[in-house]
Amino acid sequence: MPTRRTFLTSSAAGLATLVAGPSMKALSLPPVAVRSKPLVISTWDTGLAANLGAWKVLSAGGRALDAVEAGVMVTEASQNCCVGLGGNPDREGIVTLDACIMDDQFNCGSVAALERIKHPVSVARRVMERTPHVMLVGEGAQQFALAQGFPLEPQKLSSDAEKAYREWLKTSQYKPVINIENSGTRKTGPVGGANNHDTIAMLAQDARGRLSGSCTTSGMGFKMRGRLGDSPLIGSGLFVDNAVGAAAATGQGEDVIRIAGAHTVVEMMRQGMSPKAACRAAVERVAQIKGDKARDIQVCFIAISAQGQHGAFALQKGFSYAVCDAQNQQQLIEAAYLLQ
Repeated sequence: MPTRRTFLTSSAAGLATLVAGPSMKALSLPPVAVRSKPLVISTWDTGLAANLGAWKVLSAGGRALDAVEAGVMVTEASQNCCVGLGGNPDREGIVTLDACIMDDQFNCGSVAALERIKHPVSVARRVMERTPHVMLVGEGAQQFALAQGFPLEPQKLSSDAEKAYREWLKTSQYKPVINIENSGTRKTGPVGGANNHDTIAMLAQDARGRLSGSCTTSGMGFKMRGRLGDSPLIGSGLFVDNAVGAAAATGQGEDVIRIAGAHTVVEMMRQGMSPKAACRAAVERVAQIKGDKARDIQVCFIAISAQGQHGAFALQKGFSYAVCDAQNQQQLIEAAYLLQ
């Protein structure tokens, strides 16, 4: 019978065969140059357009909180991305949206399984500012949104989503596909695969050093009715501690939740790690938990430190994040990754 010692030994050996690159000791990376404020970063190539929306706020001296709301609203409004009402539906043919937002004072709000509302991130902010709660879900979230003046959109799939759903119904099979958030894979790959889930997460630091973050998603396409990932969960998909830094996640939500991913990254920065090293430490934790199954998923983190450093790390190749700051108006950076 295997003992706990032999299990731990075999688990460590299995992880070693997956991981390429520096050992755990390499996590304590030397500090990188501090970038000038303000700064905004976001996940995937769709973050380029979203960052421009945030930059309009930041460049005018506005709050990071306003910037991260305005930025991801650009993505929510787009019908060319799976975030928002244009995204793929659940298995019942209904689009449900999740979002959260958090400011520099630990104020946070979230909505989940929200239907027929164009900008869930704005509803999440209203939850934060106008209720004693952090999260509202489902019908209650929609009722609150309507009471706050948000219009109810038609219960109708976008043309792309309707076509994908009809194709998916032929087999009703689901298999996650790595890096499907890249906009270039929007219409490629197997049905039930390449359009499974899309998320945009954004972190910003304004000219006064205040950090904030947001995250919004339509979740996994063709998911089980009622499924939630990490995106609307404070501490998993997003976490902000203004004295330390901010972090956000994208990828397989279930596995981000298992390690309270965004909070874990911030706590690693609290211990002195750089943003990139902290993101790597969280990714390695996921890889150790998943073992050989780590090759079947993607998990990625982005982070900003209180000093204005930024970084990211991914489980697998293919993740990029967008950066916009006072020194370099816009760039897309390919993140380092763990598995070869």
